[in-house]
Amino acid sequence: MNGIALVTGASAGIGFEIAAELARRGYDIIGVGASGRIHDLPGRLPEATVHPVRADLSTAEGIERVWAAVEELDRGLDVAALNAGRSLGGAFLDTSLDDELNMLALNVTGQVRLAKKVVRRMAAQHKGHILITSSLSATTPTPYESIYGPTRSFMLSFAEGLREEMREHGVVVTALLPGATATGFHHTAGMDNTVFGDNSWKEDPALVARLGVEGLFAGDDHVIGGSERTREAVRRNLSRTWEENARVFAESSRPST
Repeated sequence: MNGIALVTGASAGIGFEIAAELARRGYDIIGVGASGRIHDLPGRLPEATVHPVRADLSTAEGIERVWAAVEELDRGLDVAALNAGRSLGGAFLDTSLDDELNMLALNVTGQVRLAKKVVRRMAAQHKGHILITSSLSATTPTPYESIYGPTRSFMLSFAEGLREEMREHGVVVTALLPGATATGFHHTAGMDNTVFGDNSWKEDPALVARLGVEGLFAGDDHVIGGSERTREAVRRNLSRTWEENARVFAESSRPST
């Protein structure tokens, strides 16, 4: 019987590619998405048995819907890729507080709610692999995405701490830090009028996913999701002051007039 892999944000982008990578490795997939697109996932991953779940992970009810699907299979849980998240572009002065609170509920609160269930299941099994998607944005201030960046910093720190706690239970936790990736992510964030609105220069989501999954099964602490260009961007971020990083990031994320 194949192992079970839970992937959130599996409808598109990096999440879909993570699901595809795990399917190629022989896992059956519980794929989670917020829109009706998630129901197309079985046809897109014909090599795997796919159980699509439509759920809003910013809500407690959505988390319970996902977990009910895990329990209904009654086959344990071998891999969990906590990948769901979104951004919101624009100056904090102008953006909607309701939109920002919803993003916090998805990127932070929802991740923690689901992680609590995942780690308890895996600890009871004495085995498992957890991939937590953060971002290169966790290594720098993010003006004009001033709430998104801190949510990714939270998830990186959370993954690092959880990794140590779960070691004694036989569970591997790895953080994935993608750079700017050619998906619909920045379009959804309302950032088409920024440098990030152009996908032509960004990383391939399939590469990001493959590196993340390879690093997870290798037991890596964290994985920089992208090419040497993205790894060099991390090195530059770590070598500059936070003020310098903020100015550089603002050049890419400030809306054009």
